[in-house]
Amino acid sequence: MTDQPSITVDGHAIPLLGFGTWMLEPDDARRMVGQALRIGYRHIDTAWIYRNEAAVGDGIRDAVEAGHVAREDIWLTTKIWVDHFHRDALLEQAEESAASLGFTPNLLLLHWPKKRPSFAETLGALNEAKERGLTRSIGLSNFPSAEFREAQALSHARLVTNQVEYHPYLKLTKLLDTARELGSSITAWSPLAQGKIADDPVLNEIGRAHGKTPGQVTLRWLIQQNVVAIPRTAKESRAAENFDIFDFQLSGEEMDRIHALARPDGRLGDWIDPAFCWDDEG
Repeated sequence: MTDQPSITVDGHAIPLLGFGTWMLEPDDARRMVGQALRIGYRHIDTAWIYRNEAAVGDGIRDAVEAGHVAREDIWLTTKIWVDHFHRDALLEQAEESAASLGFTPNLLLLHWPKKRPSFAETLGALNEAKERGLTRSIGLSNFPSAEFREAQALSHARLVTNQVEYHPYLKLTKLLDTARELGSSITAWSPLAQGKIADDPVLNEIGRAHGKTPGQVTLRWLIQQNVVAIPRTAKESRAAENFDIFDFQLSGEEMDRIHALARPDGRLGDWIDPAFCWDDEG
């Protein structure tokens, strides 16, 4: 297997390239998780609301039983849905997710920030889930900087990542700075801008210089920032292509050219509670 980079947060080594399962039906999720692990991925991302946790667990077991990987070499993430943010409901879902997966997740995230119940109750319950052994680490998803800071101040355990939309058309400077300040990390969902990067002239030009596709260039741009990327696909050939990013490096100038693609209307998936605001990137 290709030696792949990871980022170490609070003593946990998180592989910088993961495989996402959002919108994968159970049959596809099981097949693709098994194939991703065979290809060499060692980081799998799912969520309760994706309705495929059991299939993801089956895909992991398939790969383990086939001898492609050992469970302890896989970083497995799932998420608590917003309807389960009260203490008892959160602990119940944490138990349900671990049972559905058939494995204790390495990381349990809060899926979106929510005004009620209080952050104090929800973060307290998330820490309790960790203390009970229902997850090995905890974190957030889709939290702007102010709420990221507030959540960490309320959390006894380190919040090891904040999983948010990030790709070349979105500027994330402030949130990346916040993650660094807090000793945390950023994980990028929709890292390929849901396919929009494929026809980008800049990414195609940089790709040609390296013999790589725009998608490979984009994923390389993310991991060179120490951002975790979790592309999702239902095609084995695309999963293999996405994994083939460890044999080249982007120059500082190429990184800057890709950063310059960010635009004010670049966000593709905005389901944040109107009580919260994304960071103003100017």
